[in-house]
Amino acid sequence: MSQTLTLPAAPRIPLWLKLVYSAFMAVLVPVYLYYYGWTNFLYFCDVALILTLIGIWKESALLASMCAIGITVPQLVWVIDFVGTALGYPVVHMTAYMYNPSSSLFLRGLSLFHGWLPFLLIYLVATLGYDRRALLYWTALAWVLILICYFFMPPPNPNAGLTPVNINYVWGLNDAAPQTWMPSWLWLIGMMVAMPIICFLPVHFLFSRFMPQAPKTT
Repeated sequence: MSQTLTLPAAPRIPLWLKLVYSAFMAVLVPVYLYYYGWTNFLYFCDVALILTLIGIWKESALLASMCAIGITVPQLVWVIDFVGTALGYPVVHMTAYMYNPSSSLFLRGLSLFHGWLPFLLIYLVATLGYDRRALLYWTALAWVLILICYFFMPPPNPNAGLTPVNINYVWGLNDAAPQTWMPSWLWLIGMMVAMPIICFLPVHFLFSRFMPQAPKTT
């Protein structure tokens, strides 16, 4: 009986990109563990960093799509605020730390990943295709992270230093003190409802409309 030889599919992501990204992560992960501790990797953006590392080597449309769904909007806000702050017109003051001369220049340099990661993820989705399951999967992951950060991680603290507090803004938008507009439990529920609507759904709709669609088996 004759057998048909099936050749492996050609890589869609360049090897140099995989190696450069891996080298960056090989520096960032131990440095962040040393200075910030493991809890820093509960931030959405840091979770996306790790999932992206796995995704580019597996060439997984699902992992790339999940990360793009989760952080594209927040990180584009970071980019806008970063540029605005440089020009003297901060938007949401979330990148003020990047211009603090008393902070480590090396750590601030690593933090620039907030600026290029969303564009890398858009490229990955354009290359690998958009997996529509990403909306559900990332939303579920985000809810788990939010609940962990609210119930088990430190609340805002003005003297926290480099220790991560108020991770993923589960106590408000200020790391020094909790928000006082509403009960903390109501803020938590509001986050879990608002983030998918404001941050995840718009990206899902845009990617569903304009990106090539990936087969569900990737």
